[in-house]
Amino acid sequence: MNRDSRIDAYSARAQPFALPIIEHVRERVHATLPECEESVKWGMPAYVVDGKILLMTPAFKAHAALNFWRGQELREEKPDSEAMGQFGKLRSLDDLPSDAELDRLIREAADLARNPPAPRKPKHAPKPLPAMHPDFATALTDAPEAKSYFDDFAPSAQREYLEWVTEAKRDETRTRRIATAIEWLSEGKTRNWKYERS
Repeated sequence: MNRDSRIDAYSARAQPFALPIIEHVRERVHATLPECEESVKWGMPAYVVDGKILLMTPAFKAHAALNFWRGQELREEKPDSEAMGQFGKLRSLDDLPSDAELDRLIREAADLARNPPAPRKPKHAPKPLPAMHPDFATALTDAPEAKSYFDDFAPSAQREYLEWVTEAKRDETRTRRIATAIEWLSEGKTRNWKYERS
């Protein structure tokens, strides 16, 4: 692995406590994964395999971090960690995992980098629209232009009208809201058109 002079410069500017941490991780990457390339990403020392980021070792004023790019797939992050990375705030070599553990993580991270990430969990299905009040349905049927606009609206815009109508506590209020909704819909307006930016 060729050494990137930018990492040397970064290490020279780092706080004294951070230099041994950065260099130790660097040496373990060299020893474990000779084909890995050194780089600097977002101004931090980084190690890349097959064009994919493997890990980074940023240093701050009071701590350093060891950040495996796909670390959530390697191990659980410490719940009390306030620093980036999977090992919390590193202030000395003693805060790093053992060499055997670090080497294992580097190898596993390289395997992950060479394979596409697992598919993301699908987002929750959108909340179903509330039922349309029968009086509103009748009014829309009698006003085809309003119904056409309503049908073309995104579900969120439809929901605003449906909830506004169904949440009316009195019949008179509901009737008034339906009349207003039909008027606005006939003009292609959303329920909150008054607050939208023009």
